[in-house]
Order: sequence, then structure tokens, then C-alpha cells
Amino acid sequence: MERMELIQYWLRSAENDSETMEKLYKMEEYPWALFLGQLVLEKTLKAIYTQNVDFEVPRIHDLVRLAVLAQIEVPQAEIESMDIISSFNLNTRYPDFKLSFHNQCTKEFTAQYMGIIRSLHQWLQSLIKMK
Repeated sequence: MERMELIQYWLRSAENDSETMEKLYKMEEYPWALFLGQLVLEKTLKAIYTQNVDFEVPRIHDLVRLAVLAQIEVPQAEIESMDIISSFNLNTRYPDFKLSFHNQCTKEFTAQYMGIIRSLHQWLQSLIKMK
């Protein structure tokens, strides 16, 4: 697979997840919407990693670590948001975190982080150089 094909794969996958995230948000399935939001950002970062570094993306879910490995500069405010959003991956998947995360995902909390996820996703997409 060529580099651009692999970048397109990651971006298409992120876009599909973004569409599902929005549907889940409208259905008030807040924990799962935020879980997919984390995946949207992770996959977009993996597209950037493929563009900037290598075909073999790291098999990690930590957004801040992925951004560092992808060789992009992230402002401090976004680092803090990405760190919190990274936790959505674990908090949704593991039973010992699930209940407390579910309780945390109020309409207000979710709306706040959906906005952050959308904003980060748009910014990350702008870093992709389509050739």
C-alpha cells in the first residue's frame, strides 16, 4: 500500500467513526459518543504519523504520545484536552471504570467534549498535506 493510500485509509476510518459519534450523541449515548470521539482523533493522528514518520503506526491509544511521535507541535491547552480525551478509550471499555465514566457523561460534560473533539479533529485534518 502506498503512503497516500494508507493516509486515506486512516482518514476514511476516522470520518466513518465521526459520523457514528454524531449519531450516538444525538441518541444521547454519551459515553459511546465520547469513546468514538477518542478514536476519531487517534485515527487522524495515525494518518499524520503515516504522513510525517512511517507506515508502521504505533499500536497505542494515548493521543498526546501519538502527537509527539507524529512530530507535531501541540499547544498546551490542546495537550490537556487530548490527555483527558485519551481516558475516554479506557473508561468506556473496562468494567471497573465504566459506571463512574457513565455517571460523568452528563449532557453538559458530553457537549463540552464533543465541541473539543470536533475542534481538534478539524485542526488535525488541516495538518494533512494531500498530494
